[in-house]
Amino acid sequence: MTVDKLTDLLVAKLLRDHGKSKHHWRTLIGPIRLYSRATHPHCNWSVTPTGPFADVARLETLLDELRLAHPFVTA
Repeated sequence: MTVDKLTDLLVAKLLRDHGKSKHHWRTLIGPIRLYSRATHPHCNWSVTPTGPFADVARLETLLDELRLAHPFVTA
């Protein structure tokens, strides 16, 4: 999985489950940061969402699920 595909997957699931707009969710997600697998052996990516508390909570729940399914992504 690539960073772009992960972002698209996040946006699609959030849009389907919670509405709003693609722009809203992409802005909330922000950039996905990648880390070396040598220093982060369990999951090499992270997201630092910004926005309304309820939307951040929805995103964090989805992120927890996707970290289990896709712990490693590439640029």
